[in-house]
Amino acid sequence: MSDTTQSPAPGISFFEKWLTAWVTGCIIVGILLGKAFPGAFAALSGMEVASVNIPVAVLIWLMIVPMLMKIDFAAMLQVGRHWRGIGVTLLANWAIKPFSMVIFGWLTLGWLFRPLLPEAQIESYIAGLILLGAAPCTAMVFVWSNLTRGDPAFTLSQVALNDAIMVIAFAPIVALLLGVSSIVVPWETLLISVALFIVVPVIVAQVLRSALGGGDGSRLADFTHAVQPFSITALLLTVVLLFAFQGGQILAQPSVIGLIAVPIFLQTVFIFAFAYVLNRTIGEEHCIAGPSALIGASNFFELAVATAISLFGINSGAALATVVGVLIEVPVMLALVAVVNRSRGWYERNPAVSARNAG
Repeated sequence: MSDTTQSPAPGISFFEKWLTAWVTGCIIVGILLGKAFPGAFAALSGMEVASVNIPVAVLIWLMIVPMLMKIDFAAMLQVGRHWRGIGVTLLANWAIKPFSMVIFGWLTLGWLFRPLLPEAQIESYIAGLILLGAAPCTAMVFVWSNLTRGDPAFTLSQVALNDAIMVIAFAPIVALLLGVSSIVVPWETLLISVALFIVVPVIVAQVLRSALGGGDGSRLADFTHAVQPFSITALLLTVVLLFAFQGGQILAQPSVIGLIAVPIFLQTVFIFAFAYVLNRTIGEEHCIAGPSALIGASNFFELAVATAISLFGINSGAALATVVGVLIEVPVMLALVAVVNRSRGWYERNPAVSARNAG
């Protein structure tokens, strides 16, 4: 997922394409290590400051900072160029997505699958879904946009705007939806999580971006390319840790992962369809509709994982639910990319789109 300051990545990398396979392998390794060395992982689990697990926090930073370095917040100056697409993005990401995730979570895990799940963990699983729903995609949307021939300037501007909103809106939305779901909200821990995993990484990433961004941008591109393996490695090590801690629960009920995946899948498809069809209805160009629909369908799962661990603990059902989001992210999003590409003819047959293209 290499990057330049002005355009999205040239395509999905080998590691990203097979992310589901790597995550599955790390789940197996984590469970085996947890069974073999329970004392060591119990010690790691206990390394906390202000309810934040230190080993996981370090890994999350290694994940998030390289991704946020790809974002040029000056791109927000371009949001007016395609205000229709930006409007759909904001409506889908902030007015619909977090709330629809709660609905899908309660309909499936809280009602339909309730007899098949451990009763004590159901609310925690739904809390993890809420955290996923409140964190729209950041870095990976550059990949999805490129694979659908999306407009690079629009993609960059919508990601920059989304991230700026996330700094302000993530904590209140999460607190509201957890409260609606009758889940106790530890406000102090939530605010610490937002500071640690959104505000500070954004500042660090932008400082590094500014320091490396002179000249033709090659230093910044070379640096982000060099640190990308650390980001992916940190993600995989986080999965190993989570499943080392959670291995006992998973082995007791292996179907849990599949059941948690259902509302995440339904939510992903719903948000994509809503945004894609709405863009077509209002006559937005196809190269705008693709990234506009895919940014909300995908999740900033690194942030969701970090916040779930901080709020509910590394052994919680919430942490497990966010990792399931990582597990299904790539195959589902690649399928939606294929839908965007194959439906282009249908999309552009809409008179409003045709008129806009002609103009």
